[in-house]
Amino acid sequence: MYNTCVRMVRGQNLQLLPLAIKMRRFDLRLLCRPLSAVPKFTRTSCCLHQGVLSGSLPFCLSTSVGHSCHPWRGASSTAVSQHIRDLSGPEQRLLDRLHDGLISGQRASLAEAITLVETQHPRKKELAQVLLQRVLAYRREQESRNGGKPVAFRVGLSGPPGAGKSSFIEVVGKMLTGRGHKVAVLAVDPSSCTTGGSLLGDKTRMTELSRDMRAFIRPSPTSGTLGGVTRTTNEAIVLCEGAGYDIVLVETVGVGQSEFAVADMVDMFVLLIPPAGGDELQGIKRGIIERADLVVVTKSDGDLVVPARRIQTEYTSALKLLRRNSKSWNPKVVRASSHTSEGIAEVWAKMESFRDAMLTSRELQGRRRAQQKVWMWSLIQENVLHHFQNHPGVREALPRLEERVTGGVISPGLAADLLLKAFTESSSS
Repeated sequence: MYNTCVRMVRGQNLQLLPLAIKMRRFDLRLLCRPLSAVPKFTRTSCCLHQGVLSGSLPFCLSTSVGHSCHPWRGASSTAVSQHIRDLSGPEQRLLDRLHDGLISGQRASLAEAITLVETQHPRKKELAQVLLQRVLAYRREQESRNGGKPVAFRVGLSGPPGAGKSSFIEVVGKMLTGRGHKVAVLAVDPSSCTTGGSLLGDKTRMTELSRDMRAFIRPSPTSGTLGGVTRTTNEAIVLCEGAGYDIVLVETVGVGQSEFAVADMVDMFVLLIPPAGGDELQGIKRGIIERADLVVVTKSDGDLVVPARRIQTEYTSALKLLRRNSKSWNPKVVRASSHTSEGIAEVWAKMESFRDAMLTSRELQGRRRAQQKVWMWSLIQENVLHHFQNHPGVREALPRLEERVTGGVISPGLAADLLLKAFTESSSS
């Protein structure tokens, strides 16, 4: 189903798109019109929301002559408001309060805004997208004043359990707030597959940083999402940047072949590894190493200094054999200790060198644009699957086909083909 939608969109057969994507109450009919069919006076630089389709839209979705898409004139004058029901008075006041509090740096407003984007309630999801559009417009204005350069630096941190990620983030965060930076930490904890619960223990391990008024720590459950980050982490990053946090650290749940989705939403990906973990080059898979811009060997103090140096040498040699992600940066391997703070300043110096090199070559801006496209298709895939599972024809045939598959009567492949056939026949009728 997903591949079918991809072919439809890429093949410009957009008239069929609403049949395949009916996940939300957004009216996608105007999206299916070619640009030539849209009156010239309606074309502006409005954006559709981050949730389903992200990025600039070549025309405004209003049909009124002289329509203004200025983001500061309320939700009714933004492009995204054309896709939802009219906002009620309390909803408008809620969005205004959250937006004004957020851009003024109020931590309570930021926390409430992130809660809004994490919700599963259909109407609140729509309100969250209106808020996100206003924050995006504010961030674009800031970047324009900054010469087109991003105003915040996004760093993703991953590593195996026990690598000391939370301790490392706390020490680095305290150092950065002491230098005048505002630091936001988005810590993602794994959720239980049986109960859906999550300990959310990362914040409890950052006691010093959690009391710092120049820091904001937000633990979030994965809620069953693969990739080590939640589907709303990308939107939470935008909100943190809108609230004035110039450094955003995203800590993931672990490491593995499917655990580095965070690399597709940050400027720099840092891999933390402990100095004593057996066969390190085998234990940490090649896929995660190839995405790392910086490798930090943690706990390099006391009796672990010698093995930490050995691991540093091994990884330095291994990285030379891998293809570079950037033309302007060679991945580095450094040692650090959260206990003694030795090497912490050097780690941040490497991060600053990476940021400066990527900004100078304009690779960082290009990386961000590519990431937005990746997340757009990721969200389309997720929403199309949700729509497929809730389609009446699929739900009617699913129990019977599941029973026949588990009983060995038919193959899973045949069952999948039959479900897809039931979906497409019902949608085209």
